[in-house]
Order: sequence, then structure tokens, then C-alpha cells
Amino acid sequence: MNSRPANSLRRRVAELLVVRASGHLSDQQRRYPQWELPNSELQRLLRDGVGGVILLGGSAVELQQRTQQLKGWSEQRLLVCADVEEGVGQRFEGASWLVPPLALGRLHQREPELALDLSERYGRCTGEQAHRCGLNWVLGPVCDVNNNPANPVINVRAWGEDPNTASALAVAFQRGLKQAGVLGCAKHFPGHGDTSSDSHLDLPVLPHSRERLEQIELPPFQAAITAGVESVMTAHLVLPELDPKQPATLSKAVLTDLLRRQMRFNGLVVTDALVMEAISARHGAAEAAVLAFEAGTDLILMPADADAAIDGLCDGFNSGRLCLERLDESLQRRAHALASIPTSTATGPIVSADEQALEAELVRHSITVGEAKVLPQAGINLVRVDAMVPSAAALSGWSPALRTPEAQGFRSIVLHGEGLSPWSGQADAPLAMDRLGDGAVLLQLFLRGNPFRAGLDAQEPWAAAIQQLIALNRLAGVVVYGSPYLWDSLKPLLPSSCPAAYSAGQMQEAQRQVLTKLFPSATPTGNSGAFTD
Repeated sequence: MNSRPANSLRRRVAELLVVRASGHLSDQQRRYPQWELPNSELQRLLRDGVGGVILLGGSAVELQQRTQQLKGWSEQRLLVCADVEEGVGQRFEGASWLVPPLALGRLHQREPELALDLSERYGRCTGEQAHRCGLNWVLGPVCDVNNNPANPVINVRAWGEDPNTASALAVAFQRGLKQAGVLGCAKHFPGHGDTSSDSHLDLPVLPHSRERLEQIELPPFQAAITAGVESVMTAHLVLPELDPKQPATLSKAVLTDLLRRQMRFNGLVVTDALVMEAISARHGAAEAAVLAFEAGTDLILMPADADAAIDGLCDGFNSGRLCLERLDESLQRRAHALASIPTSTATGPIVSADEQALEAELVRHSITVGEAKVLPQAGINLVRVDAMVPSAAALSGWSPALRTPEAQGFRSIVLHGEGLSPWSGQADAPLAMDRLGDGAVLLQLFLRGNPFRAGLDAQEPWAAAIQQLIALNRLAGVVVYGSPYLWDSLKPLLPSSCPAAYSAGQMQEAQRQVLTKLFPSATPTGNSGAFTD
């Protein structure tokens, strides 16, 4: 496909698209090639006017190089974004990975002023590191109120479990982003916190009345809008009381009538990724883009097929189905947002000393460790991770979760959802002890509500497994990294003499702080089996 003239309709329409790319420089390094375009396609689309890129994967240093490369392929200023809700290090190694926002939501119940201060510093840290890496748009804060503990997709990503906490901390985070000179994005409008299904895989239904929405779901979004958030991301869920036919992303009643007119939001409205099953299973790429724009969105994020989306929108404008004045408005909003932030990339080290101290301070305020200590012994360090290939920032050959117990005589066994099952199938004795071997069991659970898992991890019988280990006198200790709801359910089962700890964060700093308390005399070993010559 050849480039069109700069003033063509197709080029103007292309500005509305935000396409997915790997943060790695090479095509061979792409982690998700089904969604991440190869470089040849990226170059063509950016040359033809596509206006934004969302990135995932690679190191923070590589991200700096990648963003410069992408900007060099475009003749216009790009929107360059990433889902870095928990700091740039959540997605790009070498930057700061911060504790999940819900940790500060719970801190807010005890020490509100401290939580507000930390949330603002959290936003500033995220924004400044994003800026140093070449990103100019942070897809956060999450403004969903996680008042449903069974929520498989929002969960610890939310800033609160009630509207007042979620509003206050999301606004504090947004304030930090503004100080850093990057755009923010309130998501997922009009609220994804009270769902029990994952819109990455299905189309959730939120059956609440308008009155209920005004009490719980909408206040954090209204607070973020009042605070000047530059963009709002839509949710792929149906609200029958507002629109019985279309999900919020494709609903004029939700995006134009409610968000634009009644809540008076004048910034950018961006879809959540249109490649998600909630949309892509029901509409082709062209029709999904047209329906979203028709409903009131400005930007089309991750269409299943970028060319088809552009073609569909162009056909809509040429046929009169879509209004060209709306195209002008969307492009003006995009230009206004970009004009509000610096054009240059910040300089300096990716992580400052103050930001490194913030990482540790956040962990310190979000861990709970009992008085009992783990005794050195020949036992089993049973580690459950919630991904087949966990983030190296969480678990690698030198992670404290592995090395600290090994220094005390424990043998590590790592479990994941795609590996050999530890389960016997017996309700009263669910762990297949013969598969684990002899010795006491230190149980470390890296579990938090994660997209694409459809809540499968929450169905595992860890409560029964703990009771089984207690009955066998083989429970050496329990550590939960991630879900506060899992910790809340397991803690009452534990004897007071059982070493136990909870950490909202899964990063190695969190492991270090927790295990230093549980194993006060431990020195991690170097026996990782990772020696190379």
C-alpha cells in the first residue's frame, strides 16, 4: 500500500488509531506476535499517518531506543503509551515496579494523609520514568472501584474498594503524572470494578441502575475529570439500564450522553483494546471501529486489523454515516492533548535514588509479617506463580523467594497453571504429597487477579491444602504475594505459631523485606544452577 497525500481523508483518519508494538527492537523478540505488528507493518502504518503506538516488553533502556525509532518513522508527533499502572518497571525491566494501587487503598483506611502523599509520589515516579523512556501517555489511573473481591480483571489494580478512597488516590496519582509532564487516562469508564468476568475473554454485564452508578462507579471518574485528566478509556461491558444493546465502548448513551454531555468531559475518549474478545468476537475490525467512533470515541486502540479499521472509518465518512465535523473535533482534541505536554524526552538515569527509595517505602507500608519465624530445616519451598513465564522482576534464578529459603535447607518447587498439577483430586487432601517429597512445606503464593486467567487461580483449593498440611504437621509457613482477598481468606486458618506474611507487591524488593523478617539469620545462596561459561 502506497502512502497517501498528507491532506487525504485516509491520513486524517489514520491519526485516530493507536496500534500495538513490541518494546523490543527486533521482530524476533516480539512476545505476542499475534498482536504486535512487525516492523515493516509499523513503518508503513506510521508513514501513512497512524497517530499512536502502545508498547509492551523489553527493558527500560531498550524502550528509550524503541520510542526514538518509532518517532523517526513518523512525520507527525505520536501518542506513545503503555499500560504502566504500577510503574514503568511493571512492563519494562530496569525501571521501578511499584506495589499495586489497592495496597495504598487499604493504607488509606488507616493513614489517609500518608496514602495520599505516597499516591502522588507514585504518579510522579511513573510519569517521570515514562518521560525518560520516551512515553508521553500513561494509561492510568484505574478509576474502577473494586467492590467485588471476585473481580478477575481489576482487583489489585484499583485504587480503592469504595468510591471516596478510589477518587482521592486516583486524583493524587493523576496530579503526579501532571507534574511529570505526561498525559493520564482514567479507566475503564463507566466502571469495571463490580464484574465477575473478564472482558479480555467475555462481555461482562453490569446490571446496576443509574442511581447506583452515581453512588459507586462514577464518582472516581468525575473526580479525575474535575482534576483535569486528559483522556478516558472505555470499558467493554454492557449496562442494560443505560443501553441494553451495546457495550459501553460502542454506546452513544454511555459515551456521548453520559460522559460528554452530563459529566462534561471534553478531553480524549479512547477505546479499550478492540482486539479483546468482548468486542472482536462480535464485530469485525472495520465495524467495531465505526461503531466506537459513532458512539463518541476519539481514538481507536488496538483494532484487530488496522487497515480494515481505517477503511471502515473512511467508508463511514464517505457514505455520510459518520460526520466529518466529528473527525475534526477528535483531531483537535488529540492536538490539544499533545500541545499540553513537553515535546522533548527527559534526560538522566531511568531510576533516581529518590524513586528507588520510594519503591522500598511503598513495600514497607504494604506488608504484614507475623511474629513467628521459619526454622531452618530440610523441607520444600513450594512456590505458586500465576504465569507460565513469570516476570523476571518477580521470579528469576536469584529471587529471594527461591534463594532465601534454599539457604535454610529448603528445596524449591515452582508451580504454574500450565505445568504438572500438584492436586490429588481429593477434597479433604488436595495436595498430592507423594509428588512433593518429604519435609515441611513453606508455601509461597504469587497470586493476584490477572487478565486472561478468567479467575482460574482463585478456584485452586489452597485453604484445604493448608488444612491438610496442618493436619500432617508439615506446614512450615505461608506467604501470599498479591491478592489481599486470598490472604484474608487464608489467615484465619493459620495457627498463631505458624510463620505467615502478606505482601501486596510481588517484586523482589517485596520478597526481600518479607523473607528477611521470616528468616532473620538467612543469607541467600548462589546455588541457582544458572552458571554459564
